[in-house]
Amino acid sequence: MSIPPVFFYAIGGFLAVFGAARAIFLGRRRPDRELTEETPAKAKLRRNHLVFGIIHFVFGIVLILMTSGVIRWRLGR
Repeated sequence: MSIPPVFFYAIGGFLAVFGAARAIFLGRRRPDRELTEETPAKAKLRRNHLVFGIIHFVFGIVLILMTSGVIRWRLGR
């Protein structure tokens, strides 16, 4: 039994869209919407959101490209 490619397209699209949303909305500072000053803990949390959002976005795009055959992946060679 093989898994249909649409499954991987859906997972890749999900990762790309929500990774980009995480990086854009949670990973950047919006001083006009903040009530308190930024602390080092908030800066670290925001940086983590930015980094992991970018990682999820890139993994989603790579998964889509691998499923479509643009990037070749050879197992066992």
